[in-house]
Amino acid sequence: MRVQSLTLAMAGAALLAPTTLPAAAAAPPRQGPVGRGEGSVTAADLLDRVRTCAQVSRGRYRTDDGTRRKVAVCATRKAVFWKADLDVDCDGRPTARCNRRTDPLFSAATAFQQSDGRHLNAETLPYIVIPAASRVWNPRAQGVRGGSVVAVVYRGRVQYAVVGDTGPRELIGEASYATARGLGIKADPRSGGADSGVTYIVFKDSRISPIEDHRTAVAEGERLARRFVGAK
Repeated sequence: MRVQSLTLAMAGAALLAPTTLPAAAAAPPRQGPVGRGEGSVTAADLLDRVRTCAQVSRGRYRTDDGTRRKVAVCATRKAVFWKADLDVDCDGRPTARCNRRTDPLFSAATAFQQSDGRHLNAETLPYIVIPAASRVWNPRAQGVRGGSVVAVVYRGRVQYAVVGDTGPRELIGEASYATARGLGIKADPRSGGADSGVTYIVFKDSRISPIEDHRTAVAEGERLARRFVGAK
């Protein structure tokens, strides 16, 4: 269950990173889901590296409002990760599939913006939502911020994404419409998502700039994933 989180997202953004990421001199980015288990790093490779949890959060998160706290944030030398559900987030620029009609909790703002100052496009850009900084966990202390590169794993598929928004301090397990679609998960913000089985791996101290350049996120995600699965 998603909850309205615009105020918390804006507060979390101030703690995590500047809201506008600098542009890089490059060709116009190609957006949209790409990762479907393709590439040199498989879902099994990644999951093998996150079988055990060295917990870095001081407590645990809820996946939905009113449920018990059961999700810990864990870490290795190169990444932080958690295993949760996936609630579909449509926040950002209004589109045909993401707007106030399709999503009753829709917000036209995201914690982090594109290089041109516009809010992210959840329909075309794979991104995840992280909890706003709190006593439970401060993402920035673990090298996690707006634009960080993420590998999201579900049922044998890998979708590369970026950290694109912040949410409530007590909830975890949310990703954009495009992330869900790339993983083969029903992307309807009202009735879609996955109840469990989603693994989020955020590579420490990584950052894509401009944040909307998904092609670069995929290339960098593959590079970091290869390094991650080869680490001892």
